[in-house]
Amino acid sequence: MIEAALFFAAICYGLALLMDLWRISVGPDAADRILALDTMVINFIALLVIYGIARGTAIYFEAAMLIAMVGFVSTVAYCRFLLRGDIIE
Repeated sequence: MIEAALFFAAICYGLALLMDLWRISVGPDAADRILALDTMVINFIALLVIYGIARGTAIYFEAAMLIAMVGFVSTVAYCRFLLRGDIIE
């Protein structure tokens, strides 16, 4: 039963990734693209966690934590670049 739930969740998050990709390519301005990229990182983290649960190993949870940290820093850096024109003052 848990396998069916994990499979359904993986399909839902996979579809969400495709919708995020569509928003990145069609987004009307840069703020929408940043938001879609951040949401894509979150959806990818969720897929990693689901895969880790399905495989029964903890290495995917650690990879999800690393991707979360990199995703947060990249989102902040891209927003600072968009607002100020530079990242490092």
